[in-house]
Amino acid sequence: MERKRDYATHHRKIDGERLVILAFYYSKAGIKALKALGREREYHQMNEWPLANYSDSLVTNQRRLPKKRKTKPTRRKQAAAGRATQCPANFLLVARNDGLLLECEMSKFPLQEINQEEDGRRLEAAAPLHREEEEGEEEAPPVVRDEEEETEKARCEWDFSLSSSILPPSTSLCGTSDAIGVIEIDPSDTILATGGSARKIRIYTLRPLESRGFHDHASTYDYYICTPAKLSSLRWQPDSGGRVIGSGDYDGVVTEYDLEKRVPVFERDEHGGRRVWSIDYSARFPSVGASASDDGTVHLWDSRSGAGVAVVQPGSMSPVCSVEFDRSDGSTLMAVGSADRCVYVFDLRWPAPEPIAVLRGHRKAVSYVRFLGSGSIVSAGIDGCLKLWDVHAAKVVRTYEGHVNARNFVGLAVWREGGLLGCGSESNEVYVYDRRWKDPIWVRGFEPRPLLGQSGCGGRFVSSVCWRQQTSGECTLVAGGSNGVLQVFTGKKKETWFA
Repeated sequence: MERKRDYATHHRKIDGERLVILAFYYSKAGIKALKALGREREYHQMNEWPLANYSDSLVTNQRRLPKKRKTKPTRRKQAAAGRATQCPANFLLVARNDGLLLECEMSKFPLQEINQEEDGRRLEAAAPLHREEEEGEEEAPPVVRDEEEETEKARCEWDFSLSSSILPPSTSLCGTSDAIGVIEIDPSDTILATGGSARKIRIYTLRPLESRGFHDHASTYDYYICTPAKLSSLRWQPDSGGRVIGSGDYDGVVTEYDLEKRVPVFERDEHGGRRVWSIDYSARFPSVGASASDDGTVHLWDSRSGAGVAVVQPGSMSPVCSVEFDRSDGSTLMAVGSADRCVYVFDLRWPAPEPIAVLRGHRKAVSYVRFLGSGSIVSAGIDGCLKLWDVHAAKVVRTYEGHVNARNFVGLAVWREGGLLGCGSESNEVYVYDRRWKDPIWVRGFEPRPLLGQSGCGGRFVSSVCWRQQTSGECTLVAGGSNGVLQVFTGKKKETWFA
């Protein structure tokens, strides 16, 4: 009885901890590497039953089969169960392809020194995939605790103000026929593009919008391009100099437009008519793009040749809501947000991409993922929170709460140089967070406000946001609403006086 209690306590302490699995594709070399470390011990055998279904004793290594088990699991499920095994944070489980698990202390296991095995085969480091759930049984989300504790209250170091408000062409501000679903600023920070349910890509010059005033669309946008379907995503091609913009639409088609000629120059339809929720381009390989779709896949393609590069399918067939490449110098990472509540991180150097990390913590679908810097990802979910992740440790650094998001896409944008996060809210407000604090540092109700006698916001919400990626002491945040209103906010760094 004492042994069972110790075992249960052990597992409670490690709930939600990261587990790294090293797969030795040649088991002989793997055993030799572990013997050199002076710590080798058989931990479990997975030849008959999944490891996760054993009730084990850490002292005697005795095991008992589960009480209810009708069918023998497949070898694939055995491997998935083994990868999902929990262990203390300072221990490492090493899995060989014959099912034998060994345990050794991470402090005695210098990963950087074991790069290649003797026969030259690959040594792969990867975070575990989640266990396959039993039919009719939903797995409870893990308990995730923030890695960093705040020592001071959130404070706003910026003076934000509304610079301009652009009213929709429709006379009714309560309608959603002109909802803005996506806002993108080009790499030169001079051109603004919007898209949404109006089936148009509107192009603006950003600088005039930073001057104060109220305008309408007809007097502010430079021109527009009509599209065959509603738009869910826009992204500028990195090496085009603001000339080519890519789009993903509700018909499942990815299209690139030449803005000078105002015509499509590339089209790809590989998602079987399922919505494309998000597209992005690699900064390292500018012609390589990715599209995330309702069909549960991410397609990688080369716009120069028109050929497909790879098809990535996260751990389930749930819709994929967001995809983004890491823009850090030399990085080959790609993050994917899925409706199965997980964030998947891929390294595109592998011929057949498999996730190197699976980040769990959201209670509902992950709607957006954004790289904040090298090794840092911000995710948004319809559970009403943002999460900052340390990719290398596969842990939550901080959870940001305050905005309302239980149903719709409300946008997520990060200003990398300034460390600021922006998002919308179903309360029809714009929220700004500083990466250092979990509470918002600035909240602004979206204009125009409800008319006299009108309750609430009439179902309106902020549906998209975008930061201008400038590096000076000023910042610009552009936000769009479900009623077609576009607003530009500017901020200046507050002066700090010292005695």
